[in-house]
Amino acid sequence: MEIQALLITFREVLEALLIVGIITTFLKRTDNKKFTKYVWLGAGLAILASVGVAMLFQVVFTSFAAMGSEMYLKVSIMLVSSLLLTQMVFWMAKHSKNLKGQMEGKIGKLVTTGNVVGMVIHSFLVVLREGVETVFFFAAITGGDIEKGFQGWGAITGVIIASVISYLFFKGTMRIPLKSFFKVTGAFIVMIAAGLLVQGISMMQDLQMIGSVMPHVYNITWLLPEHPIDYAHFLRDTGTAPLLSGDVGIFLKALFGYSSMPSLEEMLAYIGYFVVIYLLVTAKNQEPAKQKVEKVQKQVKPTYSNQAAGQNVK
Repeated sequence: MEIQALLITFREVLEALLIVGIITTFLKRTDNKKFTKYVWLGAGLAILASVGVAMLFQVVFTSFAAMGSEMYLKVSIMLVSSLLLTQMVFWMAKHSKNLKGQMEGKIGKLVTTGNVVGMVIHSFLVVLREGVETVFFFAAITGGDIEKGFQGWGAITGVIIASVISYLFFKGTMRIPLKSFFKVTGAFIVMIAAGLLVQGISMMQDLQMIGSVMPHVYNITWLLPEHPIDYAHFLRDTGTAPLLSGDVGIFLKALFGYSSMPSLEEMLAYIGYFVVIYLLVTAKNQEPAKQKVEKVQKQVKPTYSNQAAGQNVK
């Protein structure tokens, strides 16, 4: 869970700081430094609002636990988080190409009209988005108990690394190719999303919400149990210790949804998820090429028509 927490806070905090940094740098460069405080005001209010969302989420989770229905809430969180994580990766891949231009364009309009309230609201919303996403993703990796996610070293380490990188980036001592950066972190996020999807399916089968054609396609607990408890049970039942520790298994389960005894439905969902991602990425990559061809055809067509028309006149 610590690696997941690190990756999520690192990515979300870095996104928020990059956006705020782009805005404040633009204001300083255009001699509008006086507006910077309003950007930070909006960002600060967004952090407070995100804490409020986390507390509200915790209250809702506690209420479900009191009713004995927290498992259903956990399943819902995992499945929805899997979708949100996937959507986040594609959204950022699309907007990171011109993130700087988009932010500067919006802030430029607000500065021109002197819309201070709009500037606060804009910075508030862009930071709140990252905050709410963080709350939701932490709920998914902790099974709803968000407080646990902030108790380890992962979350704070991710915040520190993101802060240091942002500082170095805007001080000009470090260059970050944003497109490559979001591709690499996006790949890890996609693997986490696939893992959450599979864990959600596994929990639904445990709760008998859905059945299974083949509960265990294979069993490699002897090699790598997915939990220290499974390690202990295997040792007790067979008198032989698995080759690898259950701590390794629980790490891989948390990060990639590893299972030593996956059902057929889990395997199909895991493979199917990556097939869908591959098809979506392929379709996205073909869009610019198609648009480029259409643009060239539009430019060539009038020229050809004019030449043809000229020949006819002669």
